[in-house]
Amino acid sequence: MAIFRRIATIVAVGTAILVTGGCGEKKESGATSVPSAAPASTPAAMPVFQGESRPFVASPDRPALPALTITDKDGNPVDMASFKGKALLINLWATWCAPCIREMPALDRLQAEMGGDKFQVVAISVDRGGLNEVGPFYEKAGIKSLPIYLDQKMTSMKAFPLKEGLPLSILVDAEGREIGRLAGAAHWDGAEAKALIGWAMR
Repeated sequence: MAIFRRIATIVAVGTAILVTGGCGEKKESGATSVPSAAPASTPAAMPVFQGESRPFVASPDRPALPALTITDKDGNPVDMASFKGKALLINLWATWCAPCIREMPALDRLQAEMGGDKFQVVAISVDRGGLNEVGPFYEKAGIKSLPIYLDQKMTSMKAFPLKEGLPLSILVDAEGREIGRLAGAAHWDGAEAKALIGWAMR
C-alpha cells in the first residue's frame, strides 16, 4: 500500500508542475502580443528643380496670394482669386525681356500638356503697350495654348516684388497659397519641371 501511496504522490506533483507551467518552458507574460501598426505614409518630398541660373526656392510659410486684378486680351478684369481650385504657375514676363522670350515657348508647351481643371499657367505680361505688343509676339513665337493676360500698370510686380528681375515664376497650390518661386528663365517643359507641377497638383 505504501508503494501505491508513493506513486500517487509522484503523479500529483508532476501534474502540479505541468499545470503551473514548469518543465523549463518560459511563458510569456499575460499581456497579449499586438502587432505593431504599419508606419504612417509620409508626404512625398517636393521635387528639386533648377532653372537656367537659379533654383526653385520653396516658401516654407506658404503665404496666401496677394489681391491682384489683371486683364484678359479683351480688356476684361480677371481677379486672381477666380483661379482658386487649380494649382497655378504664375509667370511675370515682358516682350522686351530676352530670358522671358526664351522661356515662353516652354511655358506654352507645359500648358498644352498639363493645363486643365487642376492646373494652369498664368503668364502675365507687364508690357506698357498691352495687347499691341503681346499679340504680335504670340503670333510670331507661335504661342497657342497660353491665354493672354495683361498688366499694363505693372501692379503684379508690386504684388510679387522682383529681386532678380524678369521673368519670375510663382507656383501656387489649389488653395491659393504660394508653394515657391523661381527667378529667371527655366525649361518648364522638361521632366523635372513636370515632376514639380505634378507634385503641386497632388
